[in-house]
Amino acid sequence: MTTISILPVTDENGNRSYRAIAGNQQTIGKTAGQALDALTSQLGQSEASLSLLVQTFQPDLFFTAAQQQRLSELMELWRTARDREQTLTPQEQAELDALVNAELQATQQRLNANTQRPSRDS
Repeated sequence: MTTISILPVTDENGNRSYRAIAGNQQTIGKTAGQALDALTSQLGQSEASLSLLVQTFQPDLFFTAAQQQRLSELMELWRTARDREQTLTPQEQAELDALVNAELQATQQRLNANTQRPSRDS
């Protein structure tokens, strides 16, 4: 099963877009749906079974405001490099990958925390 994460991204002008990520593939769209559609069209039929995680991107115990800020900075660098048909430095790419993985782990931790809470009906 393929896991897709969709993260909101805000540029220096305050415009919001969305980044969809599945493994090493990623796309950007004006809406979460556009980003998802672009990514799923790249994945093809072999990865048709997927689970989708949408993060509201609010700081919390699992992914801090500082991590979010650095991820946003690196995403802006990544977009600029992409637009210039360049790449990030190996150090920047490694940091970006680590933060994306940290956000994915944070999402899993949030899901686990929410499923372990007793329901209000209990």
